[in-house]
Amino acid sequence: MSKRCQITGKGVMSGNNVSHANNRTRRKFLPNLQRTSMNSEILGRNVSLRVSTSAIRTVEKHGGLDAFLLQARNAELADDARALKREILAAQSA
Repeated sequence: MSKRCQITGKGVMSGNNVSHANNRTRRKFLPNLQRTSMNSEILGRNVSLRVSTSAIRTVEKHGGLDAFLLQARNAELADDARALKREILAAQSA
């Protein structure tokens, strides 16, 4: 399972541990991913996603999963979120 947010696409970053003696060793910065289910009112079901905590806060700020995905640009969304947005748009227009 990849360590990537399914909404924002936020993934693993790399950097250095720097000691007091200024020795540098490579390390990974992992995103804080949580398995959560979010309710889609347009689709009428819960959607299970693995998302970062910052993405959860952003979705809640925008008023839910549907509102967040509909206002977001496709370039900013991960592949899973883009597919979910297409599904929501199709259900909304039907």
